[in-house]
Amino acid sequence: MKNCFILIFLLLSSYAYLSACTNVIVTKSASADGSQYLAYTNDAEYIYHLRVHIAENHGIKDSVKFTNRSGLVGYIPQVSRTNHTIGFHINEHQLAIGETTFTGRLELMNQDVFLEYWQLMHLALQRASTAREAIKVITDLVEQYGYASEGESFSIIDKEEAWILEMVGTGKGGNGAIWVAVRIPDGMVSCHANKARIGTFPLDDPENCLYSKNVISFAIEKGYYNPKTDGEFRFNEAYCPSTPANLRYCSSRVWSILSRFAPSADLSIEYCRGVKDAEAYPLWIKPDKPVTTEDMFSIVRDHYEGTEIDMTKGFDAGPFGNPNRNRPLYWSIDSVDCSWERPISTFNSAFSFIAQTRSHLPNEIGGLIWYGVDDTFVTCYVPIYCCSNTVHSAFASGDIAMYSEESAWWLFNVTANYCNLRWDMMIKDLQKVQSELENKFLADQKNIENQAMNLLKQNKLEAIDFLTNYSLENTKNVMLKWKELMHYLFTKYNDGYVKNLKGEPDQIQYSDDYLREVFQQRKSVALPIWSDEINKDPDTF
Repeated sequence: MKNCFILIFLLLSSYAYLSACTNVIVTKSASADGSQYLAYTNDAEYIYHLRVHIAENHGIKDSVKFTNRSGLVGYIPQVSRTNHTIGFHINEHQLAIGETTFTGRLELMNQDVFLEYWQLMHLALQRASTAREAIKVITDLVEQYGYASEGESFSIIDKEEAWILEMVGTGKGGNGAIWVAVRIPDGMVSCHANKARIGTFPLDDPENCLYSKNVISFAIEKGYYNPKTDGEFRFNEAYCPSTPANLRYCSSRVWSILSRFAPSADLSIEYCRGVKDAEAYPLWIKPDKPVTTEDMFSIVRDHYEGTEIDMTKGFDAGPFGNPNRNRPLYWSIDSVDCSWERPISTFNSAFSFIAQTRSHLPNEIGGLIWYGVDDTFVTCYVPIYCCSNTVHSAFASGDIAMYSEESAWWLFNVTANYCNLRWDMMIKDLQKVQSELENKFLADQKNIENQAMNLLKQNKLEAIDFLTNYSLENTKNVMLKWKELMHYLFTKYNDGYVKNLKGEPDQIQYSDDYLREVFQQRKSVALPIWSDEINKDPDTF
Protein backbone atom coordinates (compact mmCIF):
# COMPACT_ATOMS: atom_id res chain seq x y z
CA MET A 1 0.00 0.00 0.00
CA LYS A 2 1.36 3.36 -1.00
CA ASN A 3 0.94 6.11 1.62
CA CYS A 4 0.73 9.63 0.18
CA PHE A 5 0.90 11.77 3.30
CA ILE A 6 -0.27 15.33 2.66
CA LEU A 7 2.58 17.51 3.86
CA ILE A 8 0.52 20.54 4.69
CA PHE A 9 -0.89 18.71 7.71
CA LEU A 10 2.50 18.92 9.39
CA LEU A 11 2.58 22.66 8.80
CA LEU A 12 -0.97 23.50 9.74
CA SER A 13 -2.17 21.03 12.36
CA SER A 14 -0.44 22.71 15.28
CA TYR A 15 -1.67 26.12 14.27
CA ALA A 16 -5.12 25.54 12.82
CA TYR A 17 -6.85 26.72 15.96
CA LEU A 18 -5.08 30.05 15.65
CA SER A 19 -6.10 30.62 12.07
CA ALA A 20 -8.32 33.65 11.50
CA CYS A 21 -8.52 34.65 7.89
CA THR A 22 -10.22 36.89 5.33
CA ASN A 23 -11.47 35.97 1.83
CA VAL A 24 -12.53 38.25 -1.02
CA ILE A 25 -14.20 37.01 -4.23
CA VAL A 26 -14.52 38.99 -7.46
CA THR A 27 -16.47 37.43 -10.34
CA LYS A 28 -15.35 37.83 -13.94
CA SER A 29 -17.88 40.48 -15.03
CA ALA A 30 -17.01 42.54 -11.95
CA SER A 31 -13.36 42.80 -12.98
CA ALA A 32 -11.71 45.12 -15.44
CA ASP A 33 -10.37 42.40 -17.76
CA GLY A 34 -12.60 39.36 -17.26
CA SER A 35 -10.44 37.88 -14.51
CA GLN A 36 -11.94 36.16 -11.52
CA TYR A 37 -10.15 36.84 -8.25
CA LEU A 38 -9.91 35.15 -4.88
CA ALA A 39 -7.94 36.85 -2.11
CA TYR A 40 -7.02 34.67 0.87
CA THR A 41 -5.16 35.88 3.95
CA ASN A 42 -3.99 33.11 6.28
CA ASP A 43 -3.60 34.93 9.57
CA ALA A 44 -1.72 32.92 12.16
CA GLU A 45 1.74 33.02 13.72
CA TYR A 46 3.61 30.28 11.89
CA ILE A 47 5.76 29.79 8.80
CA TYR A 48 4.02 28.02 5.93
CA HIS A 49 6.14 26.13 3.40
CA LEU A 50 4.74 26.57 -0.10
CA ARG A 51 5.06 23.35 -2.11
CA VAL A 52 4.36 22.23 -5.64
CA HIS A 53 2.60 18.87 -5.95
CA ILE A 54 3.25 17.41 -9.39
CA ALA A 55 0.39 15.60 -11.15
CA GLU A 56 0.67 11.85 -10.57
CA ASN A 57 -0.89 8.58 -11.64
CA HIS A 58 -1.79 6.10 -8.91
CA GLY A 59 -2.51 2.39 -8.63
CA ILE A 60 -5.87 0.90 -7.78
CA LYS A 61 -4.62 -0.16 -4.34
CA ASP A 62 -3.03 3.16 -3.41
CA SER A 63 -4.42 5.12 -0.49
CA VAL A 64 -3.89 8.44 1.25
CA LYS A 65 -3.06 8.68 4.94
CA PHE A 66 -4.38 11.50 7.10
CA THR A 67 -3.94 12.49 10.73
CA ASN A 68 -6.18 15.02 12.45
CA ARG A 69 -4.97 17.53 15.03
CA SER A 70 -5.79 15.09 17.85
CA GLY A 71 -3.57 12.41 16.31
CA LEU A 72 -6.32 10.19 14.89
CA VAL A 73 -5.17 8.41 11.71
CA GLY A 74 -7.35 7.46 8.76
CA TYR A 75 -7.04 6.34 5.14
CA ILE A 76 -9.02 6.97 1.97
CA PRO A 77 -8.54 5.33 -1.45
CA GLN A 78 -6.43 7.31 -3.91
CA VAL A 79 -7.83 8.38 -7.28
CA SER A 80 -6.22 7.24 -10.52
CA ARG A 81 -4.72 10.68 -11.24
CA THR A 82 -4.13 13.70 -9.02
CA ASN A 83 -3.83 17.22 -10.42
CA HIS A 84 -0.82 19.50 -10.41
CA THR A 85 -1.26 21.92 -7.48
CA ILE A 86 0.51 24.89 -5.93
CA GLY A 87 0.12 24.51 -2.17
CA PHE A 88 -3.52 24.03 -1.21
CA HIS A 89 -4.27 27.18 -3.22
CA ILE A 90 -4.63 26.57 -6.99
CA ASN A 91 -4.38 23.70 -9.47
CA GLU A 92 -3.57 23.20 -13.14
CA HIS A 93 -7.21 23.78 -14.17
CA GLN A 94 -7.33 27.30 -12.68
CA LEU A 95 -9.33 26.06 -9.71
CA ALA A 96 -8.52 28.05 -6.54
CA ILE A 97 -9.66 27.65 -2.94
CA GLY A 98 -9.51 29.77 0.21
CA GLU A 99 -11.14 29.57 3.63
CA THR A 100 -11.98 31.31 6.86
CA THR A 101 -12.81 29.49 10.09
CA PHE A 102 -16.05 30.67 11.70
CA THR A 103 -15.93 28.13 14.55
CA GLY A 104 -19.67 28.37 15.18
CA ARG A 105 -21.05 25.84 17.63
CA LEU A 106 -18.03 24.03 19.01
CA GLU A 107 -20.14 21.12 20.23
CA LEU A 108 -20.47 20.14 16.57
CA MET A 109 -16.73 19.60 16.16
CA ASN A 110 -15.92 15.88 15.97
CA GLN A 111 -12.31 14.82 16.47
CA ASP A 112 -13.36 11.15 16.38
CA VAL A 113 -13.05 11.42 12.59
CA PHE A 114 -9.89 12.35 10.72
CA LEU A 115 -10.57 14.72 7.79
CA GLU A 116 -9.72 18.35 8.59
CA TYR A 117 -10.67 21.35 6.46
CA TRP A 118 -7.18 22.01 5.01
CA GLN A 119 -6.95 18.37 3.91
CA LEU A 120 -10.30 18.67 2.16
CA MET A 121 -9.07 21.76 0.32
CA HIS A 122 -6.00 19.94 -0.91
CA LEU A 123 -8.01 16.88 -1.92
CA ALA A 124 -10.46 19.06 -3.85
CA LEU A 125 -7.61 20.66 -5.80
CA GLN A 126 -6.07 17.27 -6.51
CA ARG A 127 -9.33 15.70 -7.70
CA ALA A 128 -11.47 18.46 -9.25
CA SER A 129 -11.23 20.74 -12.27
CA THR A 130 -14.18 23.09 -11.56
CA ALA A 131 -15.73 24.76 -8.53
CA ARG A 132 -18.81 22.53 -8.73
CA GLU A 133 -16.64 19.43 -8.85
CA ALA A 134 -14.66 20.70 -5.85
CA ILE A 135 -17.86 21.12 -3.84
CA LYS A 136 -18.87 17.58 -4.72
CA VAL A 137 -15.43 16.18 -3.80
CA ILE A 138 -15.51 17.89 -0.40
CA THR A 139 -19.11 17.06 0.46
CA ASP A 140 -18.87 13.45 -0.75
CA LEU A 141 -15.76 12.91 1.36
CA VAL A 142 -17.29 14.27 4.56
CA GLU A 143 -20.46 12.28 3.92
CA GLN A 144 -18.41 9.10 3.85
CA TYR A 145 -15.62 9.86 6.34
CA GLY A 146 -16.99 12.65 8.54
CA TYR A 147 -15.71 16.16 9.22
CA ALA A 148 -13.23 16.86 12.02
CA SER A 149 -12.93 20.66 11.98
CA GLU A 150 -14.84 23.67 13.28
CA GLY A 151 -17.28 25.65 11.19
CA GLU A 152 -15.64 26.66 7.94
CA SER A 153 -16.39 28.98 5.01
CA PHE A 154 -14.69 27.94 1.76
CA SER A 155 -14.22 30.27 -1.22
CA ILE A 156 -14.00 28.27 -4.45
CA ILE A 157 -13.44 29.80 -7.88
CA ASP A 158 -12.64 28.45 -11.32
CA LYS A 159 -12.47 30.17 -14.70
CA GLU A 160 -16.24 30.72 -14.89
CA GLU A 161 -17.92 30.42 -11.50
CA ALA A 162 -17.41 31.48 -7.91
CA TRP A 163 -18.98 29.77 -4.87
CA ILE A 164 -19.02 29.98 -1.10
CA LEU A 165 -19.39 26.65 0.71
CA GLU A 166 -20.10 26.74 4.47
CA MET A 167 -19.81 23.62 6.59
CA VAL A 168 -20.09 22.44 10.18
CA GLY A 169 -19.75 19.01 11.76
CA THR A 170 -22.43 16.94 13.43
CA GLY A 171 -20.76 16.50 16.82
CA LYS A 172 -19.18 13.59 18.65
CA GLY A 173 -20.64 10.33 17.40
CA GLY A 174 -22.32 12.08 14.47
CA ASN A 175 -22.04 11.30 10.78
CA GLY A 176 -21.22 13.47 7.78
CA ALA A 177 -21.48 17.26 7.91
CA ILE A 178 -24.03 20.05 7.60
CA TRP A 179 -23.40 22.37 4.67
CA VAL A 180 -24.74 24.84 2.13
CA ALA A 181 -23.08 26.19 -1.02
CA VAL A 182 -24.18 29.33 -2.88
CA ARG A 183 -22.98 30.60 -6.23
CA ILE A 184 -21.95 34.27 -6.33
CA PRO A 185 -23.78 35.85 -9.29
CA ASP A 186 -21.54 37.04 -12.11
CA GLY A 187 -20.85 40.77 -11.86
CA MET A 188 -20.77 40.70 -8.05
CA VAL A 189 -18.13 40.70 -5.33
CA SER A 190 -18.37 38.83 -2.05
CA CYS A 191 -16.33 38.14 1.08
CA HIS A 192 -16.25 36.36 4.42
CA ALA A 193 -14.16 36.78 7.55
CA ASN A 194 -14.48 34.15 10.31
CA LYS A 195 -18.26 34.33 10.56
CA ALA A 196 -20.76 32.33 8.50
CA ARG A 197 -22.20 34.56 5.79
CA ILE A 198 -24.91 32.52 4.08
CA GLY A 199 -28.28 33.48 5.53
CA THR A 200 -31.44 32.49 3.66
CA PHE A 201 -31.00 30.40 0.52
CA PRO A 202 -33.24 28.86 -2.15
CA LEU A 203 -34.23 25.22 -1.70
CA ASP A 204 -35.14 24.65 -5.36
CA ASP A 205 -32.31 26.19 -7.43
CA PRO A 206 -29.55 23.58 -7.88
CA GLU A 207 -27.83 25.71 -10.50
CA ASN A 208 -27.05 28.31 -7.86
CA CYS A 209 -27.48 26.62 -4.48
CA LEU A 210 -26.58 23.18 -3.10
CA TYR A 211 -27.02 21.91 0.45
CA SER A 212 -27.03 18.83 2.66
CA LYS A 213 -30.43 17.20 3.01
CA ASN A 214 -30.45 17.72 6.78
CA VAL A 215 -29.27 21.35 6.86
CA ILE A 216 -32.57 22.58 8.34
CA SER A 217 -33.83 19.45 10.14
CA PHE A 218 -30.57 19.08 12.08
CA ALA A 219 -30.83 22.68 13.31
CA ILE A 220 -34.40 22.03 14.47
CA GLU A 221 -33.34 18.80 16.19
CA LYS A 222 -30.52 20.57 18.04
CA GLY A 223 -32.69 23.51 19.06
CA TYR A 224 -30.75 26.00 16.93
CA TYR A 225 -33.82 26.92 14.91
CA ASN A 226 -37.54 27.01 15.67
CA PRO A 227 -39.59 27.44 12.48
CA LYS A 228 -42.57 28.65 14.51
CA THR A 229 -40.79 31.57 16.13
CA ASP A 230 -37.55 32.26 14.23
CA GLY A 231 -38.88 33.20 10.82
CA GLU A 232 -37.16 32.07 7.63
CA PHE A 233 -34.22 29.71 8.17
CA ARG A 234 -30.79 31.36 8.10
CA PHE A 235 -27.77 29.09 8.02
CA ASN A 236 -25.46 31.67 9.57
CA GLU A 237 -27.67 32.45 12.57
CA ALA A 238 -28.46 28.78 13.20
CA TYR A 239 -24.89 27.52 13.11
CA CYS A 240 -22.90 30.69 13.90
CA PRO A 241 -25.20 32.99 15.90
CA SER A 242 -24.25 36.65 16.09
CA THR A 243 -22.73 38.17 19.22
CA PRO A 244 -21.31 41.66 19.83
CA ALA A 245 -17.84 40.10 19.89
CA ASN A 246 -18.01 38.17 16.61
CA LEU A 247 -19.74 41.05 14.83
CA ARG A 248 -16.95 43.41 15.87
CA TYR A 249 -14.19 40.93 15.03
CA CYS A 250 -15.60 39.55 11.77
CA SER A 251 -18.29 41.71 10.24
CA SER A 252 -16.22 44.88 10.47
CA ARG A 253 -13.96 43.45 7.78
CA VAL A 254 -16.97 42.54 5.64
CA TRP A 255 -18.34 46.07 6.05
CA SER A 256 -15.05 47.61 4.98
CA ILE A 257 -14.60 45.34 1.94
CA LEU A 258 -18.12 45.84 0.60
CA SER A 259 -18.04 49.57 1.37
CA ARG A 260 -14.77 50.08 -0.50
CA PHE A 261 -16.00 48.18 -3.55
CA ALA A 262 -19.37 49.94 -3.52
CA PRO A 263 -19.31 53.27 -1.67
CA SER A 264 -22.65 54.11 -3.29
CA ALA A 265 -24.33 51.40 -1.21
CA ASP A 266 -23.68 53.51 1.91
CA LEU A 267 -23.61 50.45 4.16
CA SER A 268 -24.19 51.32 7.81
CA ILE A 269 -21.51 50.55 10.37
CA GLU A 270 -24.20 49.74 12.94
CA TYR A 271 -24.39 46.00 12.25
CA CYS A 272 -20.69 45.36 12.86
CA ARG A 273 -20.83 47.59 15.94
CA GLY A 274 -23.35 45.18 17.44
CA VAL A 275 -26.37 47.49 17.30
CA LYS A 276 -29.37 45.31 18.09
CA ASP A 277 -31.57 44.48 15.08
CA ALA A 278 -29.30 46.38 12.66
CA GLU A 279 -29.51 45.14 9.07
CA ALA A 280 -26.95 42.46 8.15
CA TYR A 281 -24.65 43.02 5.20
CA PRO A 282 -25.51 41.37 1.87
CA LEU A 283 -23.64 38.23 0.82
CA TRP A 284 -22.64 39.98 -2.40
CA ILE A 285 -22.70 43.46 -3.88
CA LYS A 286 -22.14 45.04 -7.29
CA PRO A 287 -18.95 47.13 -7.31
CA ASP A 288 -19.18 50.76 -8.38
CA LYS A 289 -16.34 50.28 -10.86
CA PRO A 290 -14.50 47.33 -12.44
CA VAL A 291 -11.99 45.68 -10.10
CA THR A 292 -8.29 45.45 -11.03
CA THR A 293 -5.40 43.45 -9.64
CA GLU A 294 -4.15 46.63 -7.99
CA ASP A 295 -7.53 46.97 -6.29
CA MET A 296 -7.13 43.46 -4.90
CA PHE A 297 -3.70 44.35 -3.50
CA SER A 298 -5.27 47.39 -1.88
CA ILE A 299 -8.32 45.72 -0.39
CA VAL A 300 -6.27 43.19 1.60
CA ARG A 301 -4.09 46.01 2.97
CA ASP A 302 -6.95 47.66 4.80
CA HIS A 303 -6.83 49.01 8.37
CA TYR A 304 -10.12 50.91 7.98
CA GLU A 305 -8.16 53.96 6.82
CA GLY A 306 -10.37 56.99 6.23
CA THR A 307 -13.31 55.60 8.19
CA GLU A 308 -14.57 56.30 11.68
CA ILE A 309 -12.65 53.28 12.97
CA ASP A 310 -9.36 54.17 11.23
CA MET A 311 -6.67 52.26 13.13
CA THR A 312 -3.95 54.75 12.19
CA LYS A 313 -5.70 57.48 14.19
CA GLY A 314 -6.21 58.11 17.89
CA PHE A 315 -4.26 57.57 21.06
CA ASP A 316 -4.19 53.77 20.59
CA ALA A 317 -2.26 54.26 17.33
CA GLY A 318 0.58 55.78 19.35
CA PRO A 319 2.71 58.73 18.32
CA PHE A 320 3.37 57.39 14.80
CA GLY A 321 -0.05 56.20 13.58
CA ASN A 322 0.67 52.48 13.93
CA PRO A 323 -2.39 50.35 13.02
CA ASN A 324 -1.09 47.16 14.65
CA ARG A 325 -2.53 45.99 17.98
CA ASN A 326 -0.95 43.25 20.04
CA ARG A 327 -3.00 40.19 20.89
CA PRO A 328 -5.21 39.39 22.68
CA LEU A 329 -7.73 41.62 20.93
CA TYR A 330 -10.29 41.13 23.70
CA TRP A 331 -9.64 42.57 27.14
CA SER A 332 -11.43 43.84 30.24
CA ILE A 333 -10.72 46.92 32.28
CA ASP A 334 -12.63 48.02 35.36
CA SER A 335 -15.21 45.26 34.71
CA VAL A 336 -15.87 46.52 31.15
CA ASP A 337 -15.35 44.10 28.24
CA CYS A 338 -13.47 45.74 25.38
CA SER A 339 -11.99 44.88 22.02
CA TRP A 340 -9.40 46.27 19.67
CA GLU A 341 -10.45 46.43 16.04
CA ARG A 342 -9.52 43.45 13.89
CA PRO A 343 -8.50 44.70 10.42
CA ILE A 344 -8.12 42.79 7.15
CA SER A 345 -4.38 43.43 7.28
CA THR A 346 -2.88 42.06 10.47
CA PHE A 347 0.77 41.75 11.34
CA ASN A 348 0.44 38.17 12.62
CA SER A 349 -0.03 36.54 9.20
CA ALA A 350 1.62 33.47 7.75
CA PHE A 351 0.92 34.13 4.08
CA SER A 352 -1.64 35.49 1.66
CA PHE A 353 -2.39 35.15 -2.01
CA ILE A 354 -4.60 36.64 -4.68
CA ALA A 355 -5.63 33.98 -7.19
CA GLN A 356 -6.35 35.24 -10.70
CA THR A 357 -8.18 32.97 -13.16
CA ARG A 358 -8.99 33.80 -16.80
CA SER A 359 -11.19 31.77 -19.12
CA HIS A 360 -9.86 33.50 -22.25
CA LEU A 361 -6.35 32.10 -21.72
CA PRO A 362 -4.93 28.57 -21.64
CA ASN A 363 -4.80 27.13 -18.15
CA GLU A 364 -1.00 27.26 -17.98
CA ILE A 365 -1.08 31.03 -18.46
CA GLY A 366 -4.55 32.03 -17.28
CA GLY A 367 -4.22 30.79 -13.70
CA LEU A 368 -1.79 32.23 -11.17
CA ILE A 369 -1.47 33.33 -7.58
CA TRP A 370 0.05 36.60 -6.47
CA TYR A 371 1.82 35.27 -3.41
CA GLY A 372 3.17 37.06 -0.35
CA VAL A 373 4.26 36.21 3.17
CA ASP A 374 3.72 37.91 6.53
CA ASP A 375 1.46 40.98 6.80
CA THR A 376 -0.44 41.91 3.63
CA PHE A 377 0.33 45.59 4.16
CA VAL A 378 4.09 45.14 4.10
CA THR A 379 4.51 42.14 1.80
CA CYS A 380 5.31 42.15 -1.91
CA TYR A 381 3.10 40.02 -4.15
CA VAL A 382 5.01 37.82 -6.58
CA PRO A 383 3.26 36.13 -9.53
CA ILE A 384 3.42 32.30 -9.48
CA TYR A 385 1.69 30.53 -12.36
CA CYS A 386 -0.44 27.45 -11.73
CA CYS A 387 1.72 25.35 -14.06
CA SER A 388 4.98 26.16 -12.21
CA ASN A 389 7.00 23.04 -11.51
CA THR A 390 8.77 24.51 -8.49
CA VAL A 391 8.81 27.57 -6.23
CA HIS A 392 11.73 29.50 -4.77
CA SER A 393 13.23 28.05 -1.58
CA ALA A 394 12.54 31.36 0.19
CA PHE A 395 8.83 30.46 0.17
CA ALA A 396 9.47 26.81 1.08
CA SER A 397 11.75 27.19 4.10
CA GLY A 398 11.98 28.72 7.54
CA ASP A 399 11.61 27.79 11.19
CA ILE A 400 9.46 29.90 13.53
CA ALA A 401 12.06 29.28 16.27
CA MET A 402 15.12 30.44 14.30
CA TYR A 403 15.66 33.61 12.27
CA SER A 404 16.99 33.21 8.76
CA GLU A 405 17.38 35.84 6.03
CA GLU A 406 16.94 33.03 3.50
CA SER A 407 13.34 32.57 4.65
CA ALA A 408 11.01 35.08 3.03
CA TRP A 409 8.70 35.08 6.05
CA TRP A 410 11.51 36.00 8.42
CA LEU A 411 12.93 38.67 6.14
CA PHE A 412 9.54 40.35 5.65
CA ASN A 413 8.61 39.88 9.31
CA VAL A 414 11.72 41.49 10.75
CA THR A 415 11.52 44.39 8.29
CA ALA A 416 7.87 44.95 9.16
CA ASN A 417 8.52 44.75 12.89
CA TYR A 418 11.22 47.38 12.60
CA CYS A 419 8.72 49.65 10.84
CA ASN A 420 6.57 49.54 13.97
CA LEU A 421 9.14 51.76 15.71
CA ARG A 422 8.40 54.72 13.44
CA TRP A 423 5.45 53.61 11.32
CA ASP A 424 4.49 56.96 9.81
CA MET A 425 7.87 57.46 8.14
CA MET A 426 9.32 53.98 7.64
CA ILE A 427 6.21 52.62 5.96
CA LYS A 428 6.62 55.20 3.19
CA ASP A 429 10.13 53.95 2.47
CA LEU A 430 8.85 50.38 2.42
CA GLN A 431 5.90 51.21 0.17
CA LYS A 432 8.22 52.84 -2.35
CA VAL A 433 10.10 49.56 -2.84
CA GLN A 434 6.90 47.54 -2.66
CA SER A 435 5.14 49.56 -5.34
CA GLU A 436 8.17 49.62 -7.64
CA LEU A 437 8.35 45.83 -7.60
CA GLU A 438 4.63 45.14 -7.87
CA ASN A 439 4.10 47.77 -10.56
CA LYS A 440 6.85 46.20 -12.64
CA PHE A 441 5.26 42.74 -12.30
CA LEU A 442 1.92 44.18 -13.41
CA ALA A 443 3.46 46.14 -16.28
CA ASP A 444 5.37 43.08 -17.49
CA GLN A 445 2.48 40.64 -17.17
CA LYS A 446 1.04 41.00 -20.68
CA ASN A 447 4.43 40.76 -22.39
CA ILE A 448 5.49 37.75 -20.31
CA GLU A 449 2.23 35.97 -21.03
CA ASN A 450 2.49 36.72 -24.75
CA GLN A 451 5.94 35.13 -24.76
CA ALA A 452 4.57 32.14 -22.88
CA MET A 453 1.70 31.86 -25.36
CA ASN A 454 4.11 31.70 -28.29
CA LEU A 455 6.16 29.04 -26.52
CA LEU A 456 3.04 27.09 -25.64
CA LYS A 457 2.16 26.76 -29.33
CA GLN A 458 5.52 25.14 -29.98
CA ASN A 459 6.43 23.26 -26.81
CA LYS A 460 4.30 23.08 -23.66
CA LEU A 461 7.20 22.10 -21.41
CA GLU A 462 9.26 25.07 -22.58
CA ALA A 463 6.38 27.41 -21.80
CA ILE A 464 6.05 25.92 -18.31
CA ASP A 465 9.78 26.24 -17.69
CA PHE A 466 9.67 29.85 -18.91
CA LEU A 467 6.88 30.80 -16.47
CA THR A 468 8.50 28.86 -13.64
CA ASN A 469 11.83 30.61 -14.15
CA TYR A 470 10.06 33.97 -14.36
CA SER A 471 8.57 33.42 -10.89
CA LEU A 472 11.87 32.15 -9.50
CA GLU A 473 13.78 35.19 -10.77
CA ASN A 474 11.13 37.55 -9.42
CA THR A 475 11.26 35.94 -5.99
CA LYS A 476 15.06 36.08 -6.00
CA ASN A 477 14.95 39.77 -6.89
CA VAL A 478 12.33 40.55 -4.25
CA MET A 479 14.46 38.87 -1.58
CA LEU A 480 17.48 40.90 -2.68
CA LYS A 481 15.54 44.19 -2.70
CA TRP A 482 14.03 43.44 0.72
CA LYS A 483 17.41 42.76 2.28
CA GLU A 484 18.60 46.09 0.91
CA LEU A 485 15.46 47.74 2.27
CA MET A 486 15.94 46.22 5.71
CA HIS A 487 19.53 47.44 5.91
CA TYR A 488 18.48 50.86 4.65
CA LEU A 489 15.83 51.19 7.36
CA PHE A 490 18.28 50.04 10.05
CA THR A 491 20.69 52.72 8.93
CA LYS A 492 18.26 55.60 8.38
CA TYR A 493 16.21 55.15 11.58
CA ASN A 494 18.25 54.68 14.71
CA ASP A 495 17.86 55.63 18.37
CA GLY A 496 14.90 57.86 17.64
CA TYR A 497 16.76 59.91 15.03
CA VAL A 498 16.13 60.02 11.30
CA LYS A 499 19.15 60.51 9.03
CA ASN A 500 18.79 63.24 6.43
CA LEU A 501 20.12 63.20 2.87
CA LYS A 502 23.58 64.11 4.18
CA GLY A 503 23.54 61.11 6.51
CA GLU A 504 23.20 63.34 9.56
CA PRO A 505 20.76 62.41 12.38
CA ASP A 506 17.78 64.75 12.63
CA GLN A 507 15.35 65.08 15.54
CA ILE A 508 11.78 64.56 14.33
CA GLN A 509 9.17 65.69 16.84
CA TYR A 510 6.08 63.73 17.85
CA SER A 511 2.85 65.03 16.34
CA ASP A 512 1.03 67.88 18.05
CA ASP A 513 -2.03 65.68 18.55
CA TYR A 514 0.01 63.08 20.38
CA LEU A 515 1.85 65.65 22.51
CA ARG A 516 -1.46 67.26 23.39
CA GLU A 517 -2.80 63.86 24.53
CA VAL A 518 0.36 63.26 26.60
CA PHE A 519 -0.07 66.64 28.24
CA GLN A 520 -3.70 65.85 29.09
CA GLN A 521 -2.70 62.52 30.63
CA ARG A 522 0.43 63.74 32.41
CA LYS A 523 0.39 67.40 33.38
CA SER A 524 3.78 67.03 35.08
CA VAL A 525 5.51 67.30 31.68
CA ALA A 526 4.91 71.06 31.85
CA LEU A 527 7.89 73.10 32.99
CA PRO A 528 7.38 75.72 35.71
CA ILE A 529 7.63 79.35 34.58
CA TRP A 530 10.06 81.45 36.62
CA SER A 531 9.73 84.57 34.52
CA ASP A 532 8.36 85.89 31.27
CA GLU A 533 11.53 84.79 29.52
CA ILE A 534 11.21 81.96 27.00
CA ASN A 535 12.47 78.71 28.50
CA LYS A 536 15.42 77.39 26.55
CA ASP A 537 15.56 73.79 25.29
CA PRO A 538 18.70 72.18 26.79
CA ASP A 539 18.57 69.20 24.41
CA THR A 540 21.19 69.89 21.75
CA PHE A 541 22.08 66.28 20.99
